[in-house]
Amino acid sequence: MNSNIYKSTSLAYALSFMLILFLGFNAQAQIKNGIISGTVKTSDGNPAASVNISLKELNRGTFTNESGFFQLKNIKEGSYTIIVSFVGLSTQEKAITVTAGQTSTVEVTLTETAGKLAEVVVTGAKGVNKKPVTIGKIEIAPMDLPQAVAIVDSKVIEQQQVNKLSDAIKNVNGVTLGTTRGTTSETFIARGYALGANNIFKNGARSNSSVIPEASTLEQVEVLKGSSALLFGNVTSGAVINMVTKQPKFNFGGEVSMRTASYDFYKPIIDVYGPISKKVAFRAISTYEHSKSYRNSIESERIYVNPSILYKITNKTDVLVQGDYLNADLTPDFGIGTISNGETSSIPTTIARNSTFNAPWAYNKAKQTTANATVNHQFNDIWKLNGQLSYQNFDRNYFSTERIQADRNGDWDRTLTRTKTNENYYTSQLNLTADTKTGKIEHKLLVGADAERYNNITYTFKKFVAAYDKINLFEPSKYTLRTDMPVTSDSLRTEVPTNRFGIFVQDLVSISEKVKVLAGLRWSYQKVITGDVYNLASGNQTKTTTPDKVDKAFSPRFGVVYQPLKSTSVFASYSNNFVPNSGVDINNNNLDPSTIDQYEIGVKNDFYNGRLSVNVTVYRIVNSNLAQMAQFKADGTANSDANVKELTGETTSKGVEVDVTGTIAKGLNFIAGYSYNDMRYTKTLAEQKVVGSFFEGDRLVNMPAHTANGTIFYSFSNSLLNGLRVGFSSFYTGERNSGWNNTYGYVPPKSPKDQPKNRLFAVDGFTTFDLSLGYTYKKLSILGKVSNITNELNYIVHENYSVNPIAPRQFTTTLAYKF
Repeated sequence: MNSNIYKSTSLAYALSFMLILFLGFNAQAQIKNGIISGTVKTSDGNPAASVNISLKELNRGTFTNESGFFQLKNIKEGSYTIIVSFVGLSTQEKAITVTAGQTSTVEVTLTETAGKLAEVVVTGAKGVNKKPVTIGKIEIAPMDLPQAVAIVDSKVIEQQQVNKLSDAIKNVNGVTLGTTRGTTSETFIARGYALGANNIFKNGARSNSSVIPEASTLEQVEVLKGSSALLFGNVTSGAVINMVTKQPKFNFGGEVSMRTASYDFYKPIIDVYGPISKKVAFRAISTYEHSKSYRNSIESERIYVNPSILYKITNKTDVLVQGDYLNADLTPDFGIGTISNGETSSIPTTIARNSTFNAPWAYNKAKQTTANATVNHQFNDIWKLNGQLSYQNFDRNYFSTERIQADRNGDWDRTLTRTKTNENYYTSQLNLTADTKTGKIEHKLLVGADAERYNNITYTFKKFVAAYDKINLFEPSKYTLRTDMPVTSDSLRTEVPTNRFGIFVQDLVSISEKVKVLAGLRWSYQKVITGDVYNLASGNQTKTTTPDKVDKAFSPRFGVVYQPLKSTSVFASYSNNFVPNSGVDINNNNLDPSTIDQYEIGVKNDFYNGRLSVNVTVYRIVNSNLAQMAQFKADGTANSDANVKELTGETTSKGVEVDVTGTIAKGLNFIAGYSYNDMRYTKTLAEQKVVGSFFEGDRLVNMPAHTANGTIFYSFSNSLLNGLRVGFSSFYTGERNSGWNNTYGYVPPKSPKDQPKNRLFAVDGFTTFDLSLGYTYKKLSILGKVSNITNELNYIVHENYSVNPIAPRQFTTTLAYKF
């Protein structure tokens, strides 16, 4: 560690230590007040989660957790009335007396059974602006947070029969689906930025995104929009996505279900949970999935297991251990590709939606194993500690034809790609939180540190010729196609480790009931280490030619929240994040990371006691030091090396997002949203005629300007139709450019086989509609869905060679039995 790193680390530790001492000293004054804690159960003894608990006299409240537990801190000595309420349930009141320095307890039993409560939960729960997200690392209600937050909860996941992460994300406006080469995984785009592996989390730990995650274990999906670099370091500006999985419970239960769908899709799911002892509970989820496709010769098979154990060591300490294993085997699918007329590319829309052009033996085999241990400890009524250790291994074995880019007559020279990778993630984090006061000013303090090691192993193959054969997209019988699979063998193994470390401090200061200020700072360190190359035949070991690369950055965050009413919150915030850059500067030093500034304002509203939430956010994100090819070398001569760069470019992303969620009537749930995004190059070197420079004013590819979503579900509760539910959803993705953004100095093609002159092509917008119908009788339920009712045809495009038609009209049915 060099002196600059040492100084930065020491400074951050010193600031954190002084802040902890200051708040800890002032927290002693709170001992004079008392605490109210308790549990809420159903009439059959099961815990009741998400029940609203409030004090009539102080207008303060909270919600019960999954164990039915709640706690209200820092209550002055005196007599109070506890109000227990839930949308659709009868309200109860309990009298309680608080004594200074003591904890007063209360137990509440609802008149409803667990089964009845489960039915009521469908009709409504606490609003989205009241639910803290675990990805935030500290319990802050979104109403108090100067940042846009979206939650897709278990009710939506169940009602929409979510089978992939993208099915859930469709309900988050402003986040759109992208794709990868061969559709082997899912990627997402938010606020003009692609969300890579650094932005996808599972239970708060960074997760590999090179395989489609299993959705059967999702309890909810959390999305923090905009920059979250203070909490996670090297993440892009668009958003972070956290998959929260189902956890053990201390009451026995579970569900057995069978999901079937069009194209030979079937998926049995088993979910069992319950107590092992008074302090230990378990949960086990297992699925098997088999599916063909609307695309010819495309198949998928998946096996998934997810065990977890919760150990409540004491009333103040618990340990949660989770693990999962996924074995996914699918056929790579590059869709219908593009054709070139010598000037531009275009999608060959005359090709049938079900046409495929891969070799019959092509495969993508992926295995992913995850282990995660989380410890929660409450030192006292003020201080809490959360620690987490996580390990994930991802193994991929891939062999396929590649990149469908055909001539104007449909001829395409098929080439092959053979890859094998193994990735290991070791992550850890420690978060210390405090809910305290300095005088009359309240603090929600978060101090934390995290460290990661990522080891990427790739293989090179010998006895391998990329050229395979020639086919014609329009006339499959024009050429004789090869069907044999070439023999390959490993030649080299390359291992490249990456180390990350960060420390941060954040404080939400409640200056008054109406004014809150959130401020924080993070210091991040990242080092990509020179890789080792192993010759598998000779056993020799060498180093890669890439030297060590170190990136360091401070990431500040500041926001102000003004609440003129308890149901309305207006906020403004600034934050930034950093993006490591490849290449070197004109002095042959590693290029510094780019710093991206985000400005955001918004308003959050709750109406009808939280049953309707309407949130509006406006943002502007500027990368004012975008890396681009340097115009001159250090000696002043013209530069022609694309690896020599300078931080002189700029992109600007600006937009607006509108979110509406609610349960304004018994049994009626809905989610709706609209977003507009304008992401463009706003400063380049094209006017200076620098070869390779992007053009100012060009919109970045794969960034739709307009997106929208809407879902409504209604559950009948009258005696005649009790148990019946119906739902309707629509999703809109606007027009966007695909291909590659054009650059100055691009050489026109010499023949139709060369790349086209204009590398951009437009893809029309599209809207899909889904209809659901279900019925529940006691413990048995059946739910059916027709998706893409109008059989809309459109495409998801990765650059200009993986062009995949969206799914046509399909039918899905889930038969489930809960016990």
